[in-house]
Amino acid sequence: MNTHRIHRVAKLTGLSKDVIRVWERRFGLLNPTRGSNRYRNYSDEDVALLRYLKEQLDAGGSIGELSKLGREELLARARARAPHVSFVDNTFGRLLRELLGSLDPFDRVTFEKRLNGAVAVVPFEEALHGILLPLQERVGELWHEGQVNVAIEHYVTKQIQQKIFSAMNQLPVAEFGAKVVVACPPDEEHDVAALTVAYRCRIRGCRVYYLGANVPIASLTTLCDKVNPDLLIISFPLELPESKASELVQALAKALSPVSHLAVGGHGALAMRELFERADIEILEDFTELDHKLDRLTRQSSSRR
Repeated sequence: MNTHRIHRVAKLTGLSKDVIRVWERRFGLLNPTRGSNRYRNYSDEDVALLRYLKEQLDAGGSIGELSKLGREELLARARARAPHVSFVDNTFGRLLRELLGSLDPFDRVTFEKRLNGAVAVVPFEEALHGILLPLQERVGELWHEGQVNVAIEHYVTKQIQQKIFSAMNQLPVAEFGAKVVVACPPDEEHDVAALTVAYRCRIRGCRVYYLGANVPIASLTTLCDKVNPDLLIISFPLELPESKASELVQALAKALSPVSHLAVGGHGALAMRELFERADIEILEDFTELDHKLDRLTRQSSSRR
């Protein structure tokens, strides 16, 4: 059974993340699990149940009355309404399993042929979020679990980075538009998420300064002084130890907030939410929220020209 983050569940069901959280807390109909990153993962059955509930509400039903039926009865009714239809469109699920299967034992030719072929036949943004990022996340989990060694994890990461860089290099260099600096904090070597952010900024016409992994705060400050960006985004894919996190967040707020609007994102940033909120640093919840912010910046930039 597949698992899905809440932003993906929201897209699959047409329900907002806030509604999903409220229904989960108030009615106890969902059974999300916790991944290694501590964030909730929802199952195909959770998605099917939410889709059924939304259909019933759209037809005039009441969530209070429906919830009294209980999870199993609601799932049975959902299955009865669509017995021959898969609960979740899992176009890339089989490909992901095949790619992971070719890593143990390691079969480079099969892996690269399947990955290259898949990325070539769909729009890149769809491939990015349907194939590349899920692959990166799953391989990272397998490494943490000791099921693949670090060399394989690095190999897959480099393959994914190459795909994103290649897609970015095909985009025109923006001469106008909002200026956005994207970087990872000091000692953070995982930059696929930051690279994804840079790509999404580029396709929305931003002037992007992508600095990559492990960027010292002093260097970030110097660059921001020179280019005066509209937005500085720092990617935190991993949660930091509490003592180190507190020190780093304070240093970021002190050095960078005065020279640029600062925002953070990633699993680590969400896990350290309280520290960033106390420092008055904006947290980007997901890529959808990033897109909304970029759209606003683009409109503001256009109005100034």
